[in-house]
Amino acid sequence: MSEAYSPGGNGQFRSVDLGRGTSPSGVRLYNERLVLSLVRKHRSLPKAEIARLTGLSAQTASVIMNRLEADGLVRKGKRQRGRIGQPSVPFSLNPEGAFAFGLKIGRRSADLVLIDFQGTVRNRLHMTYAYPLPSTLLAFAVDGVSRMEADMPPGPRSRIVGVGLGSPDELWNWAYEVGAPPGTLDAWRDFDLRAEFQASLGHQVYLCNDATAACAAELVFGKHEDILDFLYIFIGSFVGGGLVLNRMLVPGRSGKAAALGSMPVPDANGAVHQLIHSASLYQLEARLTAAGKAAGWLWADPDAWRTAESELDDWIIEAASSLAFAVTAASSVMDFQAVVLDGAFPDQVRTRLVAALTERITHYDRQGLGPIRILPGTIGAAAREVGAGSLPLIANFAADREVLFKEMT
Repeated sequence: MSEAYSPGGNGQFRSVDLGRGTSPSGVRLYNERLVLSLVRKHRSLPKAEIARLTGLSAQTASVIMNRLEADGLVRKGKRQRGRIGQPSVPFSLNPEGAFAFGLKIGRRSADLVLIDFQGTVRNRLHMTYAYPLPSTLLAFAVDGVSRMEADMPPGPRSRIVGVGLGSPDELWNWAYEVGAPPGTLDAWRDFDLRAEFQASLGHQVYLCNDATAACAAELVFGKHEDILDFLYIFIGSFVGGGLVLNRMLVPGRSGKAAALGSMPVPDANGAVHQLIHSASLYQLEARLTAAGKAAGWLWADPDAWRTAESELDDWIIEAASSLAFAVTAASSVMDFQAVVLDGAFPDQVRTRLVAALTERITHYDRQGLGPIRILPGTIGAAAREVGAGSLPLIANFAADREVLFKEMT
């Protein structure tokens, strides 16, 4: 049970079980999840509109909204007077309603964030390394969670609903690409990531692929609400992806749907390699190193990149060419409206890459394929950790049909 502040009552704390919706205890809880999902999607809704969208009676919708408000999960907005009928009062998610930690485990860096119920980052910690090791990441997470919790007042701290982990699959692979000594990353083979972190952190832990987590962030918190179906691409140390159909993330039977990094693509000479070897940031690092230039700044802060000059220009050309092939091939299998591209780089680099991909895709014969838009992601470099933080929120508060990661609970 969590102590939650009742904003519309007598100013006292009341006992609220924020996780009660995680167990299937009837229609009431499903309807609460459904209403919360609708409010999140529409940003704010009055009770009458909630009743219309859900098919619930006006009385039932009112009871649900009153309960969610008393639980501190939604809050009233300013009364709005329309042309006809009584003034309406819109409800929106209360950012203080719930909190979650999100940890992105990368091959060059890790980021820990605390996000609120609206997905806003309230606190963050960043760490870089030559290559990831379980002990290093676990110590970073334990220390970071403890420090962030210490900075929170008791009320908000009691409303933390879990920790989400976004991690690449098979971290022991591609050791050569990240420069790890042979055998160093084998420690990950038998490391139960979710179990070990849950035992050490004292919170429920949810786990998924880091690119899938980034896609979840774009879906839940992004600004492309008009796009129902899209292929998502995130470029970090290695490129990865996600697939959204009818506003639902499709992780696939084994969680490897849209594993774009493994897609075979041709190079300029016609030889075939995996996309990961031409559209990943480790390749830009290799270009800089070969030119005798420092490259560590690539992983220090995506918003403070130095000018990479010709190396960045060449990498964008190669990455866009390979991505155009991959997108064309993918669109022949799945009919999606758009590609949403994001990555661990500054906005101006994302803009350049989107433009290059938009131009390059016209070089391929798309006869028989539908039109496709290339759109910039709206979350940015923090998408993986924010997406990881969304996992506990999705598991605890989303409508059942929108809970993307049930197997992790």
